[in-house]
Amino acid sequence: MKKVWQIAGREFVATVFTKGFIIGLLIVPLVGVLLALVAPRLFGDRNRTVEGEIAVIDPTGVVLPHVRTVISARRSTVAVSEMIERARAGDANDMVLNALGATTTLTLVERPAGADVEQEKAWLNEPMPTAPHLALIVVHPNAVEPTPGTSNLGSYALYVPPRLDNRVEIAVQGVMREAIIDARVETRDLNREELSRVMTVPRVSSVTVGADGERKTVFGVNLIIPVAFMGLLIMGVMFAGQGMLTTTVEEKSNRVMEVLLSAVSPMQLMGGKLLGHMAISLLAMSLYLGLGLAVLASFSLFGLLDVKLILYLLIFYLIAFFTIGSLMMAIGAAVNEMREAQQLMMPLMLTTMLPWMLWWPIVQDPSSTLAVVISFVPPVNTFGMLLRVASSTPPPAWQVWLSIAAGAAGAFGTLWFAAKVFRVGILMFGKPPNLKTLVAWVRAA
Repeated sequence: MKKVWQIAGREFVATVFTKGFIIGLLIVPLVGVLLALVAPRLFGDRNRTVEGEIAVIDPTGVVLPHVRTVISARRSTVAVSEMIERARAGDANDMVLNALGATTTLTLVERPAGADVEQEKAWLNEPMPTAPHLALIVVHPNAVEPTPGTSNLGSYALYVPPRLDNRVEIAVQGVMREAIIDARVETRDLNREELSRVMTVPRVSSVTVGADGERKTVFGVNLIIPVAFMGLLIMGVMFAGQGMLTTTVEEKSNRVMEVLLSAVSPMQLMGGKLLGHMAISLLAMSLYLGLGLAVLASFSLFGLLDVKLILYLLIFYLIAFFTIGSLMMAIGAAVNEMREAQQLMMPLMLTTMLPWMLWWPIVQDPSSTLAVVISFVPPVNTFGMLLRVASSTPPPAWQVWLSIAAGAAGAFGTLWFAAKVFRVGILMFGKPPNLKTLVAWVRAA
């Protein structure tokens, strides 16, 4: 056992105390901080003004004056708070434009009610116009009053030139929506402000009531926490598995493995590598978990996290690590170079990513047949059950521990299989094995 711990220490020191490991470990937090600082400047193009003309054909004769009024009113800068209030009232265009970050200044070009639409379309692509031609709007005849004998109201047709900025289209749609509503209200002799007050219901924040008291509900946290914990689990397992695979292939191809096996047995070498890379992976997971907890604490959201999830994360990590990590090390022992390992790794990678592809239906309905089945089928049960445990509707405790038992049994069987393959394949060279050859190695060992 002493040699196993020596090998584990060697793997840990040789990996952790390198520039590559430190940079790789810190790159994700650094990228997150960098994006938080730079993204507003990259995507917040608030000093840009998109200017141009829009042409309107209005057969009704009552929408066009309101279009003129709305455009004139929108020439002034609208405060963010006012945009949010408009969005709450039902018009999200202003809020979208604010998020996209540019000011759109429109100039109205009034066309006769009987203008030829096909001829007017050519206006959109006129060469070298004095101002950009942004859109042609044709108001439907029944946009304000329904056609006699029907009750349906129309809207308008919108024609734009190629490669139009999406922000322009959003602005035009917002103007036309407001103008048509104003025309309908005026035609019916209604009070627009009174209607807005009657139809506006502000969005409220729910309050979560628990055994430890009441707190404001944080929207989306029930989705973020399960995904974050499963992401940590996948990261930890794949981080360690990839490291073991790479080092095993390198040591085998460089004949270093033969020197190591002159001093230790294959099982001691395998056990030491497993323990060493498990410690490396736990170190990385602890860093990211600590950062996540610090973020929750900084926003006073730590109370939203069930501390038992950390215990379950550790248990499921150990099961997943010994299941998937041992298989990846067996693959590294069976091949001669990384290119050969890709074929054997593909089924394992697809199996590992299955819960990630199904995370949405599992989190939405943790008690569904799909979620329950995935929770008890190794090797994906650890990922599926962790999603369910971290969801808003966690499963009964007996299901959790039954899943742990099933995962532990699967990990034991996988370790047994991987040890057999490792024992035979570690000194094998030549043609890479297929599944039939691996089974033969297991029987021989």
